[in-house]
Amino acid sequence: MTDDRTTVQDVAERSRFEIRVDGTRAGLAAYAAEDGAIRFTHTEIDDAYEGKGLGGTLVRGALDAVRARQLAVLPECPFVRRWIARHPDYVDLVPEAERARFGL
Repeated sequence: MTDDRTTVQDVAERSRFEIRVDGTRAGLAAYAAEDGAIRFTHTEIDDAYEGKGLGGTLVRGALDAVRARQLAVLPECPFVRRWIARHPDYVDLVPEAERARFGL
């Protein structure tokens, strides 16, 4: 996801997606890459950027990237899990056998 000021990119060497605003890191979504899946473990937005909707932008961008790679999502992070629950068009990324465990 990008616009004139905001980008979301996978920083694979650090096992995280980062959101940047005007080139400055504003937050991250940490993950563990597994066989055929990405396990999201933690999401944070820096204090200076809270309340601007960047958490949702970050998660949407990360999930879109995971979908493009045809990988599954294991949302251990509560923020990612809640975001998916509020956006049912992303529930299909979570393996059906795992959805009940995540409340999806």
